[in-house]
Amino acid sequence: MKFDLDNFVGALPRIGEALLINAWMTAVVCLLSLAAGVALTILRSFKIAWLNAVCSVFISFIRGTPILVQIFLCYYALPALGLNLSATSAGILALTLNSAVFISEIFRGGLRSINEGQIEAATALGLRPAHIWWNVILPQLLRISLPLLVSESSIVLKATALLSVITVVEGLRVAQQIGAANFSPLEPFVAVAIGFVVLYLILTGIGQIAERRLALKVR
Repeated sequence: MKFDLDNFVGALPRIGEALLINAWMTAVVCLLSLAAGVALTILRSFKIAWLNAVCSVFISFIRGTPILVQIFLCYYALPALGLNLSATSAGILALTLNSAVFISEIFRGGLRSINEGQIEAATALGLRPAHIWWNVILPQLLRISLPLLVSESSIVLKATALLSVITVVEGLRVAQQIGAANFSPLEPFVAVAIGFVVLYLILTGIGQIAERRLALKVR
């Protein structure tokens, strides 16, 4: 199969536009999963037996099943339970639940790096647990975990391509459509691969800028 430059160039505008949807979904999932990951981390810190048991079952399920299965469950199983979601919403929900678990694990490791004396001092000053988490723990936790959070966000970016299997019209789906229409899938798939690399470089670049700014603030 020869590479047709005209087909490649012709596919770029549509694929570029579709990849904006991948970028948008990545941003939404990262924000939602960050909030959910923080909530899950806090819940696990309470050390309530039944609550930890529920969290452990949920975490084991997410970590033990392929993300593609989780996407199918959100898309096909939730309507059977009376919760009707669009393909995009179901996909975002699946990716958010998956990423939240891994972010919680990242934060769990980061908590070990925080000096417990700071928490004891904040408690002695009369700060409420909510204030301790918001003003003492979370700022340090985010700074410590930022490199791993950037890595997790890149995983989310690549995972958005899987939503093509539930008919979400994103970059990979459009590449498939163009390839089927032209009877030449090589060029659009090369185009979408390059597009994902560009998005990845932008994402990691933003992460590096954030890391440098946080390092300057610490100094």
